[in-house]
Amino acid sequence: MRKRLFGVLAAGVALSLVAAGQSAAEPVQQVSQPDPMLAFLPAEAKIDWAAVQRNRESRKQARAAIAAKSAGTPLTYGEKETGQGANDTPAQAEHVAGFGTGRGKNPKLKLTGDLAGDPTIPVVTPFPEMNDAIPNAADTHVPAQGRAVRTSGTIGDGPYGSAGDGSGDHDFYKLTGGATGQWATVETHTPTGDLDTLLAAFDANGQLQGQNDNLVGTTDSRLRVFVQPGTDVYVMVAGAGPGGVPTDPLKPGTGKRVTTEGAYDLTIATGDGQVDRDFFSVDLKAGDVLGASAAGRATRVMVHDPAGREVFGSSQDFSFLYAENSPMPAGGNAVADFVAPKDGRYTVGVEDGDGAYDVTVEAYRPGSELNPRPEVLTIFLDFDGARVNTRIFGADPAGNRDLSPLKNFLPAWGLTNADENAVIDSVVATVRENIEHDLAAKGTNKRFAVRVLNSRDHADPWGQKNVSRVVVGGTIAESGISTVGIAQSIDAGNFGKEETALVLLDVLSKPAGQSATSLNTYITPATVDKAAFIGRAIGNITAHEAGHMSGSWHQDQFNAVNSLMDQGGNPKGMFGVGPDAVGGTADDVDVDYQEDVLNPNEGFTGLEDSVNRTAWAYTRGNS
Repeated sequence: MRKRLFGVLAAGVALSLVAAGQSAAEPVQQVSQPDPMLAFLPAEAKIDWAAVQRNRESRKQARAAIAAKSAGTPLTYGEKETGQGANDTPAQAEHVAGFGTGRGKNPKLKLTGDLAGDPTIPVVTPFPEMNDAIPNAADTHVPAQGRAVRTSGTIGDGPYGSAGDGSGDHDFYKLTGGATGQWATVETHTPTGDLDTLLAAFDANGQLQGQNDNLVGTTDSRLRVFVQPGTDVYVMVAGAGPGGVPTDPLKPGTGKRVTTEGAYDLTIATGDGQVDRDFFSVDLKAGDVLGASAAGRATRVMVHDPAGREVFGSSQDFSFLYAENSPMPAGGNAVADFVAPKDGRYTVGVEDGDGAYDVTVEAYRPGSELNPRPEVLTIFLDFDGARVNTRIFGADPAGNRDLSPLKNFLPAWGLTNADENAVIDSVVATVRENIEHDLAAKGTNKRFAVRVLNSRDHADPWGQKNVSRVVVGGTIAESGISTVGIAQSIDAGNFGKEETALVLLDVLSKPAGQSATSLNTYITPATVDKAAFIGRAIGNITAHEAGHMSGSWHQDQFNAVNSLMDQGGNPKGMFGVGPDAVGGTADDVDVDYQEDVLNPNEGFTGLEDSVNRTAWAYTRGNS
């Protein structure tokens, strides 16, 4: 059954697919930058990282408020190791009994411990004032000429502190890139005094590259910055607050005012050195959804499986991308999530720090098992155009947007209205193969229950319980979101069972050669079945967005494994185009959910089993 189109789309607006998908008479809409972790971006995408960061900060605050309401008294466990060496590998992990989702277990755990610093880092005497701007920066000779250095300083001792003109003291340190460039980790430590530090990094022109205020649970700061080959990066230490970043980092005395002042220790390091890592083991059941959040001095958290493989490693708090009603822990320096494929003993580890930490670890059963009775989950594919409130994607400005239907894009692929059913058939078949068939066959969950419905063949169930939808249609201009595909959340355990994803079609239907992400780039006279190829490619992106909503992160799009969860940027792999570089021929590839490496460009490490994650997201439950 076809459903009614909304708004101006119902009036038959003709999209001629000029550039952004609007006619010349239509006003140009403001376009938002989606978070790359949620999106399948075109190969030529340029990311507005400032816009992404603003959106992340607002989402972090909302997520932290939700996590703070988590009920239940956790099990507590204090690290037994003193110094280094006793629990530094998964095989040496200290076991925590009593944690888990089974009967008589506590699903909440608080780990406490202490990371020992690297004793081999050389200590140098404090650099003298004035080092209050980039031209006066103290040269640390890291990383080009040394692996690490530890020094100390004081905010407030120069001519611009409270004893001077009161504009605010800023200490700058120079990091010089070598032949290859590498990551440097900068960390402050204030064991005594009132100083609340801010760290910031600038390029030689004074452009801000990144900043960090508080490690969660402390007033100290930690910043990881990449020093490009043959370039310099300037790291600044200051008191946090309105005067923390000077108005002109190239000129001394351009702060706004004094905030906090006092002594600090500073460590600048590259490479591992003698790093202390602490591991703790817990017993999980198949399908348990594990979340971990590290606070205090620990700034990296890892999960290893029973075989000792790293299955998730993170140095960032990405919990703002969880579903609104996800119970997973949030608000730490680093957050990890994982879905156990089988019963066994898994480990949670922390590293990258010097001093005391605490780690919140929680385990949940998948969201659908929380229902009072077994229910089938529905993924609804909407080809008819839809109205979507783009607030759910963090769009700015947000509001109700009307998206055009699939049929409006057929002419741009050289198809007619008579081909619409063939394209829809191919999209639906692709999504069903990947979700209904492949997951049931490969997944470990025997209570698997999900159905794929579509707007051509079924009444619209959107708005009902346990129904998520993927809208296949619309343009960047209509949505106000610069992407090809975007999901509402990345939801390990599928706790947000009524969510929306988009697969926009304007970039996918551009003329050949205008975009590597256009399907027309891979359609030639050698293409055997154009409608089937177009439908399969759209179906793969649709399954990709459904994979996010069921808990999978992006995987490496440039390695040898073609996976549905590969990040954007390699459309040929996502579309299943074979070695002949032509879509719709005999050598095309069936792209599936896979176990593959997490995308290193997004700051994660480890192997992600997207088959297992998605399968457990659609469990029917026990009752």
